[in-house]
Amino acid sequence: MPDRAPTEVTNLDTFNYGLAPLEWSRPRGILIAGPEQPGTPMFLSTARPNGRPHSAGIGAIWYDGDLYFTSAAGTAKSKYLAANPACAISCGLAGIDLVVEGSASIVRDQAVGEAVLARFRAGGWPAEFRDGQVTAPFSAPSAGPPPWDLYRLVFDVAYGVANVEPFGATRWRFATSA
Repeated sequence: MPDRAPTEVTNLDTFNYGLAPLEWSRPRGILIAGPEQPGTPMFLSTARPNGRPHSAGIGAIWYDGDLYFTSAAGTAKSKYLAANPACAISCGLAGIDLVVEGSASIVRDQAVGEAVLARFRAGGWPAEFRDGQVTAPFSAPSAGPPPWDLYRLVFDVAYGVANVEPFGATRWRFATSA
């Protein structure tokens, strides 16, 4: 899916500080460029079968308007996504905290997988996409051994709170179909 523009922008300045809505281009530009630090914390939130939340630190890459991450089939996050693909990724980007909410699915397409893994390699992770899965000589200590699945999070809403000027808080809604 090509990169999308918001279909609705809502200013969350509920205290009437006189702040304008934030431009989507601000977090989008940071995601496209890749966070300044490879260790920028990102967290995936899923739901357990009983509805309780589950959160796990991940590495995610922006590609063609969506966020991509990996997970082994036996991990809690993969099991929860198999049962309920609704999820969110939260991250603290340079100057703005961002949460995106949507639905994740496993990517098996070789061309997309290769393009996404090229971005991971550019960031220092020597991963490859083979036979619809990700392999690499190492990953996070909690990831387990390869292969891992590549997930695509197509988001329909994002929230941003700027912690440097221009300040503001904004919700952006997006269409999810092409």
